[in-house]
Amino acid sequence: MIYITQLIYILDGQEQTFNEFEELAMPLIAKYNGQLLLRYRPNADSIIEQNIETPYEIHLVEFKSEQDLDDFFKDEERKRWVHLKEQSIKSVWLIKGTKL
Repeated sequence: MIYITQLIYILDGQEQTFNEFEELAMPLIAKYNGQLLLRYRPNADSIIEQNIETPYEIHLVEFKSEQDLDDFFKDEERKRWVHLKEQSIKSVWLIKGTKL
């Protein structure tokens, strides 16, 4: 299994556009042997310590293989909607790892 964690920072006023992209892209994860394990919107009350800007959302996703992850990112249907992501996201930290 391969795990990705994403810290997602969006542009001010682009929440609706980002959420539209997510509604279209998230269902495609399962098509590539993936599963959304966590989708979280942190708030001030849930942060214990902080040295970075608070992300809009944090995602934890698992895929059975690196190839499945690559295929997800190359999905033609997802590519049709990626302009919504590009319009709404300021930056993303993508962290890959494995479960220990």
